[in-house]
Amino acid sequence: MDPSRNREKGKKEVVMLSMVTALCLLGDSMLYVVLPLYWKEAGLESLWEVGILLSINRLVRVPLNPLVSKWYERSGGRSGLLLAVALTFVSTAAYSLQGFWLWLIMRGVWGLAWTFLRLGAFALIVEAADNGNRGHLMGLYNGLYRLGSLAGMVLGAILAAWGGIQTAALVFACASLLAFFPVLVSIRPSFVKEPRVSSAPPSEAVSLFRWPKGMAVTMLTGLFVAMCYQGMFTASLSRLIELFHPTMTIGGILIGSAVIAGGVQGVRWLWEPWLAPWFGRLSDRYGRGKLFVISMLAASVLFVCVAAGLSLPLFLLGLLGIQVTATVLTTVMDTLAADDASRRENSASAIMVYSVMTDLGAALGPMLAFWIEERAGLPLLFTGIGVSLLLVSLSWMKSRRVLAYRG
Repeated sequence: MDPSRNREKGKKEVVMLSMVTALCLLGDSMLYVVLPLYWKEAGLESLWEVGILLSINRLVRVPLNPLVSKWYERSGGRSGLLLAVALTFVSTAAYSLQGFWLWLIMRGVWGLAWTFLRLGAFALIVEAADNGNRGHLMGLYNGLYRLGSLAGMVLGAILAAWGGIQTAALVFACASLLAFFPVLVSIRPSFVKEPRVSSAPPSEAVSLFRWPKGMAVTMLTGLFVAMCYQGMFTASLSRLIELFHPTMTIGGILIGSAVIAGGVQGVRWLWEPWLAPWFGRLSDRYGRGKLFVISMLAASVLFVCVAAGLSLPLFLLGLLGIQVTATVLTTVMDTLAADDASRRENSASAIMVYSVMTDLGAALGPMLAFWIEERAGLPLLFTGIGVSLLLVSLSWMKSRRVLAYRG
């Protein structure tokens, strides 16, 4: 088949899988806005239960990644995505019921569904892309599925205000069933390379506890970026805004720190469908390492600046700048991991290791952020993140091989 037709077919599959992921994300994203307000409707007794329910799905993904990876190696691909949609429907529909323990189990079920979606997407991109378009496809996927997060939060808040959390949950559960159609119609049945252990030397085999030479840099950097952005920054953003600018006035309306934090987070999901593919294409053209280092250096400056207590306009610009670097770094790191996986016979195992590292970093980040805040304060926390980003970027700059690397 003509290479250009292969590329177009691969791009179509990635776009359809991003739509599947977006539909599955509706119910999960809705909870981050609705559950802190309507927790009594869910049969919860205190806000600390809300915190547990919103974090447990991420924690369970760490041990689930190896199991899901084995599933994909043996099943080939599509069956895992179909199971993810089914699990999404069950967990989202169960949000219409009451009881902490039921919700805890269902959040674990959603964690399993997301693991199938994430590993399946990585495997499909590894199979469908080449070195010339892998960054673009990774950015396209990351950007488009975020529309599900945005729709889930906005529509979830409206539906919950109109008919309660039960109504919102049932509507989104039904919407998730639509994801079955693109999986069955548009995505190839098998997209995971079957591992051929005999053809690779033992030193090149990939497992959770065995990383080939050169792979450790990508995996550990992925853990670090996830810990800084998905973990520490996300967990402490509203508290940082409350510390420096607890309120702001727009058109005579007083807006609190929680709303400001939600706006700063939400605006990223608005631009990602366009910016993430664009940055991915830049990494294909000019090299992943160069774009990574430039973004890390910019992020280190921005973190230090927002920790200095700038005026409100500059403070907001700094936070938005950090969100732009989050888009770049997430896209580049995911693509670097996909590049690594494409060179391995057991690509599913390489993807699994990266997923474990990023999930672990995202889970450790909030705990580390609150521990540092209690002992040293938020300004020192953000300054420390900035200095750490600088040190990591300098270590990458020492390797000319990395800076010259294009994928």
